[in-house]
Amino acid sequence: MLGTQGRARVDAMEVWLPSRHLEVTTRAGYLSYLRNHFVPYFGSTPLADITASMVQHWVRQAVDNGLSPRSVTKYHVMLHSVFARAVRDRIIAFNPSEDTELPKIVSRKARTLTPDEFASVLAQIPDRFRAMVMTAIETGLRWGELVALRPRHIDFLRRTITVEETIVEVSRKDSPTGERMIVKPYPKDDEPRTLRVSQELLDTLAARIAALGIRRSDLLFPSREVAGGQPLSRATFNTRYWRPAVERSGVDFLVRMHDLRHAHASWLLAGGADLKSVMERMGHAQIMTTQKYLHTLPDADDKALAAFQEVRYSSRKSSV
Repeated sequence: MLGTQGRARVDAMEVWLPSRHLEVTTRAGYLSYLRNHFVPYFGSTPLADITASMVQHWVRQAVDNGLSPRSVTKYHVMLHSVFARAVRDRIIAFNPSEDTELPKIVSRKARTLTPDEFASVLAQIPDRFRAMVMTAIETGLRWGELVALRPRHIDFLRRTITVEETIVEVSRKDSPTGERMIVKPYPKDDEPRTLRVSQELLDTLAARIAALGIRRSDLLFPSREVAGGQPLSRATFNTRYWRPAVERSGVDFLVRMHDLRHAHASWLLAGGADLKSVMERMGHAQIMTTQKYLHTLPDADDKALAAFQEVRYSSRKSSV
């Protein structure tokens, strides 16, 4: 299953992995986990000789080596799945990862970018990427959905953008096609969604399309400022443009490009949008995912207290 030879490696690489119906990025991630975290530790140990104590020791060693509790837990889920398949196929009698003690995950409250902070970051973004960043904050699109946008996804009359494709980026050695950029004809939640956007954003996108001569099926935000360009790499954008812009902006905490998606949802809810509408706009499969964006802006607690006091003392005001 996890070794470099014999029945162990065969089970994971040739039986368990191919039997799973996995998205391209998930499969690439699993291959990376096997290669970088499991095979180096378990070596060529036969499947039947891997004990619960060995799995527990792997967890302890991973933590000692600096792997975060969240990552250890994520990798353990995969490890458990491999053993569960082996039990089902009657290769082993029990799952040695069944009762593993995992490190405690301490959740930290993430800080949400405010409108003023976003304006500071946007001011530092190079002109060629400003339309893309404006689109990200106004739509809350995931990176793969954002860079997959094309003019044909925009309805200038109805003032909408339809999300129906995504581009995933994987290493060539883990790619089923050998290509780093793979276009999928559906977004992460498997269903297209249509979002209303402002006239200001539409005017910005229209100007970009006209200036570059972008055709209906060309990428709207390619890696080079040319019509018919190739997909933009997330790593390249983050390293060369996004992080330097955040540093120059004066914002004093870590802000990822993906955090614009969080900010979008938080601003919607803070402005009074209902949870169901935000859930659909974000493409969330479950409303619990959307609920985590409630009360995330810095002044949310102050507003909550003000609302409480308004109701509490409203009777006094009316009696005066």
